[in-house]
Amino acid sequence: MKIQYFEETDTLYIIFSKNSPVETRDLDENTLIDLDENGQMCSMTIEHAKNRVDIPNIEYTTIKR
Repeated sequence: MKIQYFEETDTLYIIFSKNSPVETRDLDENTLIDLDENGQMCSMTIEHAKNRVDIPNIEYTTIKR
């Protein structure tokens, strides 16, 4: 997974897989998801990210079974 933040446009782009998107769907007026050829989500775009996501405090944890 890769997370990119574009400060000049306040856009957060999250890439979940290396698959190429073939379709984009609107979840709401500021959130887009990209689907691959199998209908699986491969990326997400969040507009106006500072108001919707706590940008400076993004963290993640890997949990192994």
